[in-house]
Amino acid sequence: MTKTRNERKSQMTSSAPRYGLVDREYGIQLATTSPADDGPVWMVNLMKYREVADYVDGRKTTISGQEADDLYSPIDSLTAVGAEIVFLGDVDQQLLGDDTVWDRIAVVKYPTRKSLIDMQSRPQFQESHKHKEAGMQKTFVIGCQPLQVPEPPPDLEPVDWADVPYPPTKDDGPVVVMHVLRFEDVDAGVQTPAYMEAYQSGAAVVASQHGVRIPGWFTVEGTIVGDGRDWHQVRFNQFPSKAAFMAVVADPTRLKAQHDHREAAIADTYTMIVRPKINQLRESIQD
Repeated sequence: MTKTRNERKSQMTSSAPRYGLVDREYGIQLATTSPADDGPVWMVNLMKYREVADYVDGRKTTISGQEADDLYSPIDSLTAVGAEIVFLGDVDQQLLGDDTVWDRIAVVKYPTRKSLIDMQSRPQFQESHKHKEAGMQKTFVIGCQPLQVPEPPPDLEPVDWADVPYPPTKDDGPVVVMHVLRFEDVDAGVQTPAYMEAYQSGAAVVASQHGVRIPGWFTVEGTIVGDGRDWHQVRFNQFPSKAAFMAVVADPTRLKAQHDHREAAIADTYTMIVRPKINQLRESIQD
């Protein structure tokens, strides 16, 4: 049975970090999944930085929150447990969502759920975590599994980016559009609701003409750090340029599909245009 937002908040730890609420129930699941049932998990991180880092030990600093997070950078700890960053990018523009305007997106693939817990117990990670605590105003860390992407209609041939109306340029290169989705259907997740499928069918034709590629879609298994909200899916769609995506947004056919289907399907969402620095999502799923 799906829990309400208030029920989930009641299970959050009282000793949560300053940047979010920890879901104890999902944390226990991560730590106790049997080896036979365990496997890779993709942790999607949405990050909002403080303007100036704020260390709990009271030290004086003028570095930004993002600079503090860069000091945190747990590459060695990730490598030690076999994890890797498979996506990293800065938010260029946030189109949909609440008052939180996210700054950066990262996706880390862990070889097992338990490896995430093992990493957090490492002394090196615990020492560096003070920088994340200082730099982060708010974060979501969403545990995900790959979702089967719908097959395109047989008459839609892949379009080379050199042939689209808005190809990548020096000033406007490839972007990844990220959607964090909660559907009206509380049991949605692995099974996309019918309204959303209807929207996808209409939007796919338009998006294909502008060179859309899909690095990865994911179903959410839990949110280890958040604000108590449940999410169902996280989607990453790549376009040759921001101009290409905005042309899709403004297309009358897509707008009608949005009005007729998408708005009825979605209860809550963030939509962000991200400039990727690392994008190995597709490869990480195919491994």
